[in-house]
Formats: sequence, C-alpha cells, structure tokens
Amino acid sequence: MLKRLLVGRPMRSDRLHHTLLPKRIALPVFASDPMSSVAYAPAEILLTLSIGGLAAYAYAPWVALVVVLVLLTVVASYRQNVRAYPSGGGDYEVATVNLGGRFGLVVGSALLVDYVLTVAVSVASGINNLGSAIPFVAEHRVGLAVTVVAILTAINLRGVRESGAAFAIPTYLFITVILGMIVWGFTRMVVLGETVRAESAGFELRAEHSVLGFAFVFLLVRAFSSGCAALTGVEAIANGVPAFKPPKSQNAATTLLILGVIAVTMFMGIILLANRTGLIYAEDPASQLVGAPADYQQKTVTAQLADAVFSGNTVALVLVTAVTALILFLAANTAYNGFPVLGSILAQDRYLPRQLHTRGDRLAFSNGIFFLAVFATILIVGFRASETRLIQLYIVGVFVSFTLSQTGMLRHWNRLLRTERDPENRRRMHRARAINGFGAFMTGAVLILVLATKFTHGAWISIAAMAVIYLIMVAIRRHYTTVARELAPAEERPVLPARNHAVVLVSKVHQPTLRAVAYARATRPDTLTAVTVNVDDKDTQQIQAEWERRQVPAPLTVIESPYREITGPIIDYVKSVRRKSPRDVVTVFIPEYVVGHWWENLLHNQSALRIKGRLLFEPGVMVTSVPWQLASSSTRDLARYDRELARGPARGPRAHAVSGEPQSSHPTTTEDEPPERR
Repeated sequence: MLKRLLVGRPMRSDRLHHTLLPKRIALPVFASDPMSSVAYAPAEILLTLSIGGLAAYAYAPWVALVVVLVLLTVVASYRQNVRAYPSGGGDYEVATVNLGGRFGLVVGSALLVDYVLTVAVSVASGINNLGSAIPFVAEHRVGLAVTVVAILTAINLRGVRESGAAFAIPTYLFITVILGMIVWGFTRMVVLGETVRAESAGFELRAEHSVLGFAFVFLLVRAFSSGCAALTGVEAIANGVPAFKPPKSQNAATTLLILGVIAVTMFMGIILLANRTGLIYAEDPASQLVGAPADYQQKTVTAQLADAVFSGNTVALVLVTAVTALILFLAANTAYNGFPVLGSILAQDRYLPRQLHTRGDRLAFSNGIFFLAVFATILIVGFRASETRLIQLYIVGVFVSFTLSQTGMLRHWNRLLRTERDPENRRRMHRARAINGFGAFMTGAVLILVLATKFTHGAWISIAAMAVIYLIMVAIRRHYTTVARELAPAEERPVLPARNHAVVLVSKVHQPTLRAVAYARATRPDTLTAVTVNVDDKDTQQIQAEWERRQVPAPLTVIESPYREITGPIIDYVKSVRRKSPRDVVTVFIPEYVVGHWWENLLHNQSALRIKGRLLFEPGVMVTSVPWQLASSSTRDLARYDRELARGPARGPRAHAVSGEPQSSHPTTTEDEPPERR
C-alpha cells in the first residue's frame, strides 16, 4: 500500500511510448542542472577572485566570457553527438565505438561519479541558499539535505514523464524570475539612469594574499576552472535521447540549443549585474570584508542582486531566494535521469550488475535511481552538506567525458569521410568535424587547467573514485564472461547419471514430512532413504516409534550428532553417498512450511534454509523444497475462493466474462470441488 502511494500503479511494458517527452518537458528534465549552475558558478568565480582583492573583480566578466565560449562550444559539439548517436549511449557509446572499450569505461566511470556529485552539490547548494534566509535550515542542513534526496528519489520512481511534469513549473519560474531580475536591473541602471548598489558594495575587500605576476595568472585560471561548473549537465541530453518524442535526434539538438542560449544569457547577466552593482562575495567574510557589521551574514550572489535590483522589496527577495533554492534541488533531476540510463547501458554491456538494466513498476530504471540516491546521501553526510567542499570534487569527471567524447567524434567523422562521396554530405561532415575538433581542444585544455588548479583541493578524490569504479566494472565484466563460458553447452550429448538416490530429511513425523516422502516416491528414485539427526534421544525414539507405527514406506536412518549440530552431519551423510558412487546423483528433499507473516519467521529456526545453502555447493547434489503452506499463508486465497464459490451458479457466466474466459452453459465447479486456482 505504501509503495503504491509513493510510486503509483504499475505500468504495462507496451506503455513505454507514453513516457516519451516533448521538448517543453524535456528541457526542465535534462537541462535543470546547467541552468541552475548560474546560481553558484558566478559565485565560484567571485569567491576565487576575492583572494586577490577588489582589483581582481574587474576581470570577472572576462573570465565569464571564456566560460561562455567553452559552454557554447560544448553545446555545438553535442548537437553533432545526438545526431550521430541517438541511441542514448552518449559519451560512453561515442568513446567505446571510436576509441575502444577501455576509453568507454573511463568515460562511464567519470560520468557515474559526476552524476552522484551533481545530486550532492545541487542539494547542498540549495540547502545553503535556503539557509541564508532561514536559520533553522542552516542548523539542520545535513538532515534536510538527506530529506530532499529522498523526496527527489520518490518523485523519479514514479517515472520520467511524471517527474518532468512536476519539475517543469519550478524550472520555468526560475528562468522567468532570473531573467526578469537581470532585465529590470539593467533597465534601472541604463535606461532610467538610477543608481543600483548591492549591500556589500560599501565594504572593502582585503586580499588574502599578495598575487602578482604568475600567481595572478594562476588565480585567473583557477577562477575560470571554478566557473566551468556552469557546463555540468550538458551531456545529460546526449545520454537521454531515447526519452524524447520523435524525431528524437532533432528534438534533442533543439533542446540543447535552447539550453545553451538561456544558460549563457543568465550566466553573463548575473556576472555583469554583479559587476555594475559593486557586489562583493568573499570566501571568508569575517576576515576579508572591512567595514561590515560584526553580525553581518553574507547573502548569496542572487540574493544580494535581488535585494539591490528590487530596492529591498521583501516579497521579491523571498521569491528569488525560494526559486533559486528550488531549482538547485531540482537540478539533481538531471542526474536522476542520466545515471539510471547510463547504468542500464553499462549493465547491458555486462559492466554493472544486470539489475540496473531492469525497469520498475513505472517503467523507470528503479534500481539505478535507488543506487544514485544512496551514493549521493553518503557524500552529503560525509561532507556535512558543505557546498564549498563538495564543489572541489566537481567537474573533473564531466570534462574527462567531454574530452574523450569529442576526440571520439573526430575519429567518427574521419572514418565516414573515407567512404563518403556525396559533396553535400562531405561538406556537412567537414563542418561537424571542425566543431567537434574545436570542442576536443577546448575541453581538453579546460581539463588540464582543472586538474592543475583543483587537484590538491579535492579533485584527487574524484579521480580515485573513477579509478575504483573502473576496476570494479572490469571485474564485473570478467565475472560475467567467466560465468557465460562455464554455462555454455558442450557439443557432445550430456551424460545421464547412473542412478538417483533420494534422501528425505525428517525432523518430525508430521504432514510436511509425509508429503515429502510421497513426492520423493513419485519421482521413482533408485533408492529412497529418510534421514533424521539425533540431537535428543527421547525425541529420536518418538520419531522412530511413530515411523514404525505408520509403516512409512521408506527406511529411516538415524545420524548421531554428539555436539547437537544438524547441518554438518547431514552434509557429511550426503557426501558419503556421493563418495560411494561418483557417477550417481543425490536428490535431497527438504520439507518446509510456509508462513504468511514476517514475524512468524522469527519463531522458527530456519534450519531448512541453512541446509539448502550448504547443499547447493555440493557437486552432484540436487535440492528439492517440498513446501507446506500453513493457514496464515493461504488465508487470503481461501477467502477469495470462498467468495467466488458463494456467488453461486447464477453469477458464474459474468465471472467468466470478466476474466476473459469463454462462457459455458455448464457449471465448471461443484460444491464438493473448489474452483481451480488462477
């Protein structure tokens, strides 16, 4: 009942096409992460430049302009990717097909790490934004961040289309509010000639270190690498092409273009607005801000801009803060759509457990969603939901995948150009190759800069995680390959066993035991033996007496157990039977009763389960469970059958019509014969 309330009713497999997304829903589903990065990417640039003092802030627009150039290059490059590889493999497929399986695994491990970090960073950033306005949130940020992850998980378990519809309104509201703030701010300053100043504009910014020459260049490079967080999530559309409505590739490419235009506009708008309003955003406000009150609490960049642009209007400030926090929470949805699809593809290629390839009740990859939530929660708890600490681990993985993907696309176009003769197609391929080549150069350069500036600040953790995941996937593939090789049928005809020895385990002389003996006899074994373990002389004597009184048609063998162990003596006995005749098989029949409630299992010792677990490892031994359903396990079925029987012959035809069976003028059941279980 709780599962149905949270997840919803199951959907038929043939309803999969109803979950496909139009562009207006696909945009918030796949693009909420790069759009939301405008809430923290500009802040990361300003935070890094604050180390060099107020003079370094003059370079913020130029740093942002280079970030925009890289962003537009990546968007243009991925528009070629989605057209060439629309199957949904994205960077992983491109690298695997064109560069080889090892490079594909590197991309896969990088993207898996990046998706987990996307959830952790987005939720932590949202909590911190909300905490700047609500002290309670700041005090309980870890618990609230974990709660947000749980809510996002529940929403995504209901299916891609449902989660997209739920996230569409907040995403479009965020776009409207941020663009409205930017337009109104520049209207006041440029058109109306008003003076708009941020609350921190009157403070002085003390430089943490004296940065001159090469140190200042390194600071600009580090600010650029921090601002490249704005590019995270762009690759999710390439991985999610199968979720689009037809024509899939064209719709995905259009969505990428819309994403690029909106993200660039908001990103540059916030940077320029912060520059014009004199906004200061310090890494350590207590020591860097001179002239600030003793109890000064630094607001986020978007909150300071909203306060300045709307002249301290409380409603506007709360609206901007709320939608910013909300879009940061929903930005994790990009990972919730990318991680399960990528996990499914890797599982299909036998690099991850096969369970990740299975769709759940709502046709979403439920296991992938669950694993993503677990790993993101571990990061949030481990790093105390600190946005500043988590973001240092960020963007390494995504630029690894960017670089390898664009390099793979270069080889893709080179391979096609060797055989293509049509002039128009060759011109199109040359243009696409140029775009992907420039993309490979730009993203490769950014990757080197990110590694150089962020390695000691936490990027090494992401690299180590990628290496561990790579090795795990190689080990999983090796395991599946070994299993497939062992299970492959031989060319020669299988050899039949010489004889079959049946062994029935006996704990008491009751109905489950007698049914097991009867079933064992029905299989017509060559020999049949009942076995009981003597752990109590009195109980064993009672079993022997009852066995003889009932004249059970099978000899009873008593195994002594001086240490009162049951499993070990049974295993030894079965081994001895096999040892005498290695070409024979031994079939062990284990009577066990089935209960209907979980708490009833706690009242039984589960010895049958332990014995089965041990016997499964014995070669030449077959294990057969003979279940006996207790009343608690079959009450519901019996009640349903009683209700069907109580309807009487007059309502029989209607029941057949409802179930889809042909109607008959003759009754199918009598009072003495219960209806057949369907």
